[in-house]
Amino acid sequence: SKMLSLRTLLFCGGRNVGKGLQSNNKSPHLRQWLVKRGQSTITAEVGAPTARAACAVPNAASNRIVGRWLLGCSGLVVGAVVLGGVTRLTESGLSMVDWHLVREMRPPRTPEEWEAEFAKYQQFPEFKIMNHNMTLPEFKFIFYMEWGHRMWGRLVGLAYILPTVYFWKKGYFTRSLKGRVVGLCGFVFFQGLLGWYMVKSGLEEKPESHDVPRVSQYRLSAHLGSALLLYCASLWTGLQLVLPVNKLADTARLTQLRRFAKGTGGLVFLTALSGAFVAGLDAGLVYNSFPKMGERWIPDDLLAFSPTLRNLFENPTTVQFDHRILAVSSLTAITGLYVYSRRVALPRRARVAISLLTAMAYSQVALGIGTLLLYVPTPLAATHQSGSVVLLSLAIWVLAELRKVAK
Repeated sequence: SKMLSLRTLLFCGGRNVGKGLQSNNKSPHLRQWLVKRGQSTITAEVGAPTARAACAVPNAASNRIVGRWLLGCSGLVVGAVVLGGVTRLTESGLSMVDWHLVREMRPPRTPEEWEAEFAKYQQFPEFKIMNHNMTLPEFKFIFYMEWGHRMWGRLVGLAYILPTVYFWKKGYFTRSLKGRVVGLCGFVFFQGLLGWYMVKSGLEEKPESHDVPRVSQYRLSAHLGSALLLYCASLWTGLQLVLPVNKLADTARLTQLRRFAKGTGGLVFLTALSGAFVAGLDAGLVYNSFPKMGERWIPDDLLAFSPTLRNLFENPTTVQFDHRILAVSSLTAITGLYVYSRRVALPRRARVAISLLTAMAYSQVALGIGTLLLYVPTPLAATHQSGSVVLLSLAIWVLAELRKVAK
């Protein structure tokens, strides 16, 4: 206020001097300069707070930057999920029998190092029971599959942690966003530990078991489920920061559509998670027929295990049956969502999202049926697993388009 008063005094003084010079009619150029100087000084002082406010962070521009970063991170998580699925389908996940954060980043290079790594693998059940005729070149293939998956995981971790430090120092995060980002970074670390915990289950000697060595389907589902949660949280937060909120009339039909969309998204997530149990038990290799399972709608061995609850997670027949039911339920729910959305006034972007979700749902079911009938060929099975992530992504996009304006 003192500075403003001083500038005003200078301006007034300039005007008085100008009047004096005008009466003498001797220095018109000096008079004009003093008047303009006073006006520009006051304008600059008044406009300064506005300029400072526009440059404050976080703002719309910084939110877009953070949002795009999170969308990029979610894309890297998709890559990890797809690569993990291919690693599982090629039975490569147990080729690396130990875990080191930094040391294993350098793969074997010399023939001696490869022989030593192969010798370590030969000490574990997968080689003894399934791969006792494996050659060194064959081992190199499965080793590089698992090594690539682990290195991709480290890339995901760096993509989350390093920009988080930078944006935090820049002040790009709001208070609520700080909590979310810290949670995401912690979840990445947890995901890495969970992956090794899963692999350990397939390296253990199990004399009482006559089954082929494989990782625990419970740990595999937890590993995939945590990856999907990380992906959903990153994608949802990124879309919130990047996509402008649609100004929708808050009607009863719109409220019902929002609830319908949330329930459908949850069902899609549950269906994707049940696919992990199918993969963990190789349940896609039983009853390779559709729509019936063999000659029956409900197979005889659906509840063969005791107690009954075990069938839901350990009986391949039951696991496949559940996955079928969930898939058909998801398709039915998405179709219903599409039909109901036609009765609600929605912006073009929301309609496109719902239409793409519906089209992808039918494509995903077709991929699943094809994978089953063809006895799970690796390329088709990997496409089906990737399709589940695409379907989940579209469900999240729909929810982002239908979200309420924050009050």
